[in-house]
Amino acid sequence: MKYPIAIEPGTDTTAWGVVVPDLPGCFSAADDGVDEAIENAKEAIAAWIEEAIANGESIPKPSSITELQKTGEYDGWIWAIAEVDPALIDDTIERVNITLPRRILALLDQRAKSAGESRSGYIARMTLMH
Repeated sequence: MKYPIAIEPGTDTTAWGVVVPDLPGCFSAADDGVDEAIENAKEAIAAWIEEAIANGESIPKPSSITELQKTGEYDGWIWAIAEVDPALIDDTIERVNITLPRRILALLDQRAKSAGESRSGYIARMTLMH
């Protein structure tokens, strides 16, 4: 997925500001220019999407830069694209095979059981918490 981002140029004393217009409240910053701003925007977008999914909210589709430029809200800003992995919003169940030492697997199963969850459910929840 490719989200347009608006980047406000920084100075020697201020950071570069980044806004993702399609994702309300999604923003970021960078100290070292456009490349860092784009990378930081990718992280902000991923975090925004994770939070929205956790709250049962829908994920807006990306707009075109041309559409967003017409609003005039970010005149003078630099436009770029932040590409994020579409797997972030794909809830398709996928079977995986992992290799773990028996002691780690036993500990994992013990913690999952204590939490009242399956092994898969426990791994998924722990992953989403961090």
